[in-house]
Amino acid sequence: MEISFTLTTSWAAYAVAWLATMVIALLCRRFHQKKLNLPPGPKPWPIVGNLNLIGTLPHRSLHQLSLTYGPLMHLRFGSFPVVVGSSMEMAKVFLKTMDVTFADRPKTAAGKYTSYNFSDIIWSPYGPYWRQARKMCLMELFSAKRLESYEHIRVEEMNSLLLGLFQSLGKPVLLKDYLTTMTLNVISRMVLGKRYLDESDQNSIITPKEFVKMMDELLLLNGVLNIGDSIPWLNFLDLQGYIKRLKALSKKFDWFLEHVLDEHNAARMRNDEQNHVSKDMVDVLLDLAEDQTLEVKLERHGVKAFTLDLLLGGTESSAITVEWAISELLKKPELFEKATQELDEAIGQNRWVTEKDIPNLPYIEAIVKETMRMHPVAPMLVPRCAREDCNVAGYDVQKGTRVLINVWSIGRDHELWKNPQEFYPERFIGKETDVKGQDYELLPFGSGRRMCPGYSLGLKVVQSTLANLLHGYNWKLPGDMNPEELDMEEIIGLSTPRKFPLVAVVEPRLPHHLYSL
Repeated sequence: MEISFTLTTSWAAYAVAWLATMVIALLCRRFHQKKLNLPPGPKPWPIVGNLNLIGTLPHRSLHQLSLTYGPLMHLRFGSFPVVVGSSMEMAKVFLKTMDVTFADRPKTAAGKYTSYNFSDIIWSPYGPYWRQARKMCLMELFSAKRLESYEHIRVEEMNSLLLGLFQSLGKPVLLKDYLTTMTLNVISRMVLGKRYLDESDQNSIITPKEFVKMMDELLLLNGVLNIGDSIPWLNFLDLQGYIKRLKALSKKFDWFLEHVLDEHNAARMRNDEQNHVSKDMVDVLLDLAEDQTLEVKLERHGVKAFTLDLLLGGTESSAITVEWAISELLKKPELFEKATQELDEAIGQNRWVTEKDIPNLPYIEAIVKETMRMHPVAPMLVPRCAREDCNVAGYDVQKGTRVLINVWSIGRDHELWKNPQEFYPERFIGKETDVKGQDYELLPFGSGRRMCPGYSLGLKVVQSTLANLLHGYNWKLPGDMNPEELDMEEIIGLSTPRKFPLVAVVEPRLPHHLYSL
């Protein structure tokens, strides 16, 4: 008993001494630290900082705070300083004027475990590897020629979507399920070379149900607020259980991707002629991994990280945007009529819409822009990080500060938009505003060096899908449900989908022979 008491007393004394040393060190550092002129913001609490002010929809919480503290706001998320830009002017400063200064990414658990320790295009730190990755995306993976070569895939999967809806006439359909199946099939065929949602494929290494479950988990865990990312010394406790789930998911995907790469390498070894005629994106990445002229060698884990990026970025975002667009139109039937009138005049009643038709459909384009304004898939973009101490709008921003651009808030700026809470596509008619990162009032894909490299593909899928759904079908709410009753709540993850998926009933509006695809 005496020994036990002595040991306990010694450890207690040690802990007190250690704590006192840490407090003195912190006080000394604060005493000697230069007084900073920080942007306005709420006073942080000990340990948690301002995390107590962030609700289940962080973009809305930050929007409300910006109404008090202004378009440039300073917060603390646990141990880390955070600045939030909530205006077009601040977005332009961070994403254009000072783009290089804020071109880095913070380290997160999701980035570590789902991108092979930050080896992808999204989370890799700014430097030679990232610059090379961006070049590969722009010049190889998402080049105009490459995307054009995959157009037949998008057409085939669009036809499957339209036929699937025709087979469900008169029944309430869960639109998101149809859209997710289409986008997953498109991206898996473009990236992996085959469908992974095909029930008839007996040789697949994974079932469609397992594949969807893994993708859902990947999307969820990349969007959650992990406490350990803000308070690192609590990370080992894994209070929310996210780290455990991330590790388990990363093992599943690594097993899956190893099989994918082995299959592709075996086909390349056989020198399969068809494989060389039509390469998928994994083929392209494996070719690049053998390129000895690259500044930084692309390793096998890098190929897997890029592949996960492509799967992650090309699935849910398009489906969510189209679902929001149909939802908004259901609340305003008169907009439906305008859209279908334009389609009938430009396309006629005897064929479907092609990607080449989109420039001749300005109202459809306006609906897409208005949907992206009101329901941006990434309402705060992917966070950035200051690479050095700097000055923004007269305020000090320290190296390592995390930067959030609240594009959801920008989309509701009364100085930029008349009646910003109203869904009004006409606001874009006759205007040159686009979504390609040059108009800072509308940034669904971001801007600058860290802009989404696959935005052109996403735009093609969203525009052509929405146009064909409106051209091919009349849409109505089930039963006697009124448009005013349609719930428009959202939830947050990596993206911002509807809280309650849209259920609707479809009726064909074209000659029946067009549905026999």
